[in-house]
Amino acid sequence: MQYDRVINRRIADVPPSGIRKFFDIVKQMPEAISLGVGEPDFVTPWSIRDAAIASIEEGRTQYTSNWGLESLRERVAAYLRMRYHAVYSPEDEVLITVGASEGIDLALRAVLSPGDEVLIPEPSYVSYAPCVAFSGGESVPVVTRAEDCFALTAEALRAAITPRTKALILPYPNNPTGGVMTRRQLEEIAGVLRGTDIIVISDEIYSELVYGGHEHTAFAAIEGMRERTVTLNGFSKAFAMTGWRVGYIAAPRELLAPMFRIHQYTMLCASIQGQIAADFALKRAFETNFEDVKMMVRSYDRRRRLMVETLNGMGLSCFEPRGAFYVFPSIARTGLSSDDFCTRLLEKKKVACVPGTAFGASGEGFVRCSYATSLEKLNIALARIREFVEECEANVSAR
Repeated sequence: MQYDRVINRRIADVPPSGIRKFFDIVKQMPEAISLGVGEPDFVTPWSIRDAAIASIEEGRTQYTSNWGLESLRERVAAYLRMRYHAVYSPEDEVLITVGASEGIDLALRAVLSPGDEVLIPEPSYVSYAPCVAFSGGESVPVVTRAEDCFALTAEALRAAITPRTKALILPYPNNPTGGVMTRRQLEEIAGVLRGTDIIVISDEIYSELVYGGHEHTAFAAIEGMRERTVTLNGFSKAFAMTGWRVGYIAAPRELLAPMFRIHQYTMLCASIQGQIAADFALKRAFETNFEDVKMMVRSYDRRRRLMVETLNGMGLSCFEPRGAFYVFPSIARTGLSSDDFCTRLLEKKKVACVPGTAFGASGEGFVRCSYATSLEKLNIALARIREFVEECEANVSAR
């Protein structure tokens, strides 16, 4: 059997994840401290877990509607309206998905035809470009810069649009940079898009994780943008529910209908236990004024400030992230490429970070470090990084 003749070339040509490479190595090094993982170090609050356990004991083990539990869709619609002033009908404008990742796949497959271009601000989440390729489209990176706080500028967007542009992915708060778009910046983006048929896939999975007085603005809430916007979100980050795999899409019914059709024939529905847990998570959040979420944000904020101050103090210029739970320092002064820096840091100091190039070519010269880990481990990891940087600088001086 000649497998290279039967495997879809579009799939075969997509390289392995640059993040998973380091995860696989870390698994073989129990003494290593990982700053690479993109999930909360908090466990799902007990009351949420208890709701799921109770549902199993009650025998709730069936499929749900393809759309998802009605009560969950109603809470999601209420959440989006209350928190971000984005209004959707829970009946046919909210779809519960298997994580926000399924939402990315559904949105792209529903709108792309072969050869369509998708604009992706870069550096950005590793799955966007592969999912575009899987859907037959072509990714067009739009470089963002630290001096612009890693925000997508209207000028850069305007310059990237061609007659083949079908969609723009808007990934804010951003993984890996921690960049956040202000309302004014989003209004400028909206100004560029008005009069076009470009669809916006707004990945807002980190919407609750913002710091330093900054606020998240839903792109669909910008005047005139709802009709073209597919909003993706979920429960993984803000509710510490990564393994439950529950996300959602909110979009105008005309846009959501083809996504629902794909979901109906492929995933059918998200796990009923995951949906029950997510439903309870939102119910509890409404009742407690999001206290569990605020507690996690306060903890992340302390770690964020520690990392930024320490990395800048050792000469690794670091933009102060405004959202998510990553820092994205420049490692240019070490003289190493991003991949070499991460490989040698792991080998010599047992600290795992992710090369900036995992998030696009413009990530060269940077590394991503997650602060979703304990303060104790962060302090140890930062001390080891400092030692490594000093050794690199000594080697550079000796040349």
